[in-house]
Amino acid sequence: MTAFRFDLVATDGRARAGLLHTPHGTVPTPVFMPVGTQGTVKAVSPRDLQDLGATIILANTYHLYLRPGDERIARLGGLHRFMAWDGPILTDSGGFQVFSLAPMRRVDADGVTFRSHIDGSEHRFTPEKVIAIQENLGADIITCLDECAPPMDYEYNRQALERTHAWAQRCQAAHRRTDQALFGIVQGGVFPDLREASARFITRLGFDGYAIGGLSVGEPKAQTYGVLELLDGLLPPDRPRYLMGMGTPQDLVEGVARGVDMFDCVLPTRMARNGGALTRYGRIHLRNACYADDPGPLLPDCTCYTCTHFSRAYLRHLILANEILGAYLLTLHNLHLILTVAREIRDAILAGRFAAYRETFGSAKNIEEDG
Repeated sequence: MTAFRFDLVATDGRARAGLLHTPHGTVPTPVFMPVGTQGTVKAVSPRDLQDLGATIILANTYHLYLRPGDERIARLGGLHRFMAWDGPILTDSGGFQVFSLAPMRRVDADGVTFRSHIDGSEHRFTPEKVIAIQENLGADIITCLDECAPPMDYEYNRQALERTHAWAQRCQAAHRRTDQALFGIVQGGVFPDLREASARFITRLGFDGYAIGGLSVGEPKAQTYGVLELLDGLLPPDRPRYLMGMGTPQDLVEGVARGVDMFDCVLPTRMARNGGALTRYGRIHLRNACYADDPGPLLPDCTCYTCTHFSRAYLRHLILANEILGAYLLTLHNLHLILTVAREIRDAILAGRFAAYRETFGSAKNIEEDG
């Protein structure tokens, strides 16, 4: 008997609101998962995440395997205790690193051999190894090893799909812990025939949920949305759908409109460390000189700690001075905004007004932006 369950509570068109039950708590969906690659959401604490209303976070199998090591984390009580986060955690499989670290790895039918980006040491990931690592980490939701291929290369995607499907079967066979949900991953680039074939194969295996990988890695946005529209009709309605690596406010609105339940992205935290602030309409680049004497808040209508206490001029000063506080305050704002949008989307679905919310989202600017 698994400790994981997904209840679909309401629909509004293709948009869905649900409840994701895990051993470490229930997650209302749609949901944005802040990314804690190395067991930490950069620049903020677990207490900050709780205050912001985060209900689930993501950590990375590849990075935690290399440092500090999954076996060490297991000896110390698992990832929840290690990082002092008592809410749900999802771990990705390391499959994206097969794509992003391409010069440092070799892929074959059995798995992936890669060199550590830390010290150059050689390591081997097989489906069985990836499941063992994630079981050591102890996340509530774990994912199959997959191969994320360049989205526009048909032949590469076809070959990668064969490996991804074989690896999914091996991951399922290797999975032992009943207190962890296992998600299968649908790949296939931007090609409808490959995406359909992948969705049909992966869903026949009967996973606890389904991740959509290989998007937002260079393809035009229209093709991204086309893939999501196709998969909405192919993925089981009673299982959660997780769009990997996408998480701007607009991505959430448009993804939910196409049946997606779960999102993650490093953008809100990475942008903050580079002096950028998210809005519903675009981005604010605080390094720009126009903010040097600006006494106003980052966003006039935002209720986050940053916007209610500090001016754009001060935030710009912190960023230019390379002060840690600047990254912290902008991270608080960016996470507050994206998590607020996710809650608003859910409320709109439950009230049967998601179409109206989507139509007006980001249409009325109350700030000046510099792109």
